[in-house]
Amino acid sequence: MSGLATESHQPKSALDAEAVRAAYRRWANIYDTVFGGISAFGRRRAVDAVNNLRGDRVLEVGVGTGLALPHYRADKIITGIDLSEAMLAKARERVAREALGNVAALHEMDAEATDFADDSFDIAVAMFVASVVPNPRRLLAELKRVVRPGGHVLFVNHFLATGGVRLLCERAMARASHSLGWHPDFALEALLTESDIRKAKITPVPPLGLFTLVTLQCDDET
Repeated sequence: MSGLATESHQPKSALDAEAVRAAYRRWANIYDTVFGGISAFGRRRAVDAVNNLRGDRVLEVGVGTGLALPHYRADKIITGIDLSEAMLAKARERVAREALGNVAALHEMDAEATDFADDSFDIAVAMFVASVVPNPRRLLAELKRVVRPGGHVLFVNHFLATGGVRLLCERAMARASHSLGWHPDFALEALLTESDIRKAKITPVPPLGLFTLVTLQCDDET
C-alpha cells in the first residue's frame, strides 16, 4: 500500500464542508436522542483513554452537542471545535447547564485547517469525525501538527467491514452519505497510512465492535 489511500479505500460518495453543515443543521435538535445512545460506548471509551493519558491540554474535534464534555477529568482542559454552529450552540448550553469549568473554549472551525499553533495540545481526540470530513488524511496531518511530539491522537469511528452482510449493507447505505452527513463505507485505510496502522493501537469497542478506537502516538522529536 502506498502512502496515499488507494482508490478502493475511498468512500464512493464525496462530502464537502457545506454538505456536512447542512446535514448537522438538520440533526442538531435530535442528535442526542437519535445518536447519543448508539455512540455512547465509543464516546466513553475514547474519553476514558484520554483521561488515562499524560497531558492536560485536550482538543476535541467534532465536539458536536458536547455529549462527551461532562466525562473528562476535571484536570483535563478541553478545547472543542466543530464545523456546525447549530451543534456548538447545544454544546455551549450543556457547558453552562453543567458548570463545566474545564471547558476552555468552543470554536466553529474546520478540523482540516485549524487556527491553532503547532504543538498546542497534548492530546487530540476525534469522535465520529473521520468519516465526516472531506479529506481524512488532511485531518490526520492537521491533528499531528497541533499535538506536541510524544502526545497522542485518538479516533473513535465506525470503519467499513471487511466482508459479510455488514459490508453489503454499508456499501448500500453509502448512497445516502449526503443526507446522513457521514460515510457508512469509510475504511480505516482512508484515514491511516500503512506506517500509522503499524504503529497505532487499534481496539474494537464492545459490545458489538461496531466502532473502533484508534490511538496513535505522535513522533517524539527529542
